[in-house]
Amino acid sequence: MKKILLLLCVGFLLATSSKTSAQEVQEAKKQVSKESETVEFKYSASTALDYLSSDELNGRDTGSEEIDEAASYIEKAFVSFGVQPYFETYRDSFKLKEVDGFNVVGVLKSSKTNANLKPLVIGAHYDHIGIIESVEGDSIANGANDNASGTVAVLELAKFLADQDLGRDVIFALFSAEEKGLVGSRHLAEKMKAQDVVPYVVFNIEMLGVQMKDKEYRAYVSGYKTSNLAEVFNSYYEVEDQFLGFLPQAAEYGLFKRSDNYPFFEVFNVPAQTICTFDFTNYEYYHHVNDEFEELDVDAYLKLIEDLKPGVLQLINSEENTVKLN
Repeated sequence: MKKILLLLCVGFLLATSSKTSAQEVQEAKKQVSKESETVEFKYSASTALDYLSSDELNGRDTGSEEIDEAASYIEKAFVSFGVQPYFETYRDSFKLKEVDGFNVVGVLKSSKTNANLKPLVIGAHYDHIGIIESVEGDSIANGANDNASGTVAVLELAKFLADQDLGRDVIFALFSAEEKGLVGSRHLAEKMKAQDVVPYVVFNIEMLGVQMKDKEYRAYVSGYKTSNLAEVFNSYYEVEDQFLGFLPQAAEYGLFKRSDNYPFFEVFNVPAQTICTFDFTNYEYYHHVNDEFEELDVDAYLKLIEDLKPGVLQLINSEENTVKLN
């Protein structure tokens, strides 16, 4: 209602501009803008997934105006959850040739003071490949599964963990320029190293929007044999089927080195892996204009994230660094 009244005021001022200075009109406009910014941000996982993969964001290419809008959305979500900026602001900026890129990085601080417990990094890339060759008149590579699904999974975990008593700090990193060669994640890894911040585990998330079929596990983990992450994570669940498993094709195609976990592994030599459900048979729209919200199994996706939450919380609250490199 306030916004409507202010807009009416602006209209009146413009209509009577002969009696009103240009400065007064500008001040009224600024007040409308200020009021707009204070409108309550409404978040849900499904609406976030829909928005981040919408045509409005033109495929979220690094350096585009639309990826700036995606970053602003992520920032608003962090603010609404109570996640603080990890640096002075949420944005961790870097240069990619002549392009300005930025990760979006937040943190939840532990109230405990065990210096031996290093921070856990939960990450996903929020960029995609933008505008590509047209297919039946559509040229927007929306990137719903790749990787709006991973981005929203990070947001959902942030929202959940903000209400928990955490045993260690948790850093939430949404990476840009993954599609350009893991540029954003390497930048953040090197920046953290320069600040002497060594992560305990990097829990990266890619393409969870379509579920696996005929498998004995819910998702696979890249670099399965590099650490005992899957074994430790699976121990948190009292079920016969594993939560995280080994996908042979992930090793065959070298997926461990192809996502944002890898720069952290190289820079820190710590457990840094990606969880994923895309298995090369269950989704045909990788880097395709049809990678859209409507193609995802949203209910199964939301159930998977819900089931991830208690395991991630136990990973955070382990009083020892139980996940180790093999």
